[in-house]
Amino acid sequence: MEELYRHFAITYPKFYKMDNLSKLGFLASEVLLSDLPQIKNYRPEEVGVVLSNANSSLDTDIRFYQTVDQLASPALFVYTLPNIVIGEICIRNHFNGENAFFVSEKFDPVLIEQYVNNLINNNILQSCICGWVDYLAPRYEAVLYFVTKESSNPEQELVFNLENIKKIYKEAHE
Repeated sequence: MEELYRHFAITYPKFYKMDNLSKLGFLASEVLLSDLPQIKNYRPEEVGVVLSNANSSLDTDIRFYQTVDQLASPALFVYTLPNIVIGEICIRNHFNGENAFFVSEKFDPVLIEQYVNNLINNNILQSCICGWVDYLAPRYEAVLYFVTKESSNPEQELVFNLENIKKIYKEAHE
């Protein structure tokens, strides 16, 4: 992941302190947002982050547990919650909107679609980064997409619905 960080010439010293799940989600969000200049049109409280995965923070939990016999590492302990990846994305981008992290056996597009649509349809958010970020060494996977209440380019953007969420996730695996 450090190679990708250097490849994109990202400057964020805190990156090296993050656990692997946070690094993965952080890098995926950096790539996603690099193609979205319109993100700057939203106030911080209008942008949310809703993510999910299957392994929670298990990769870091295992590493933390290994330190408990000696002196438990506070630097690792901080990352023993899966939602910390959301915090890292929000801190970097100054997002203050609603956020949530769900853990399920597999990607659950129905949950994401219903939850995010509720936030957007009730004017809680105007836009949201959504997706799946999972890390349990040696396997990792990140699929993120950006949802807005109002489309800036309807001809080129997908409608946020169950069918298109499944399509995005499927295409990421091809």
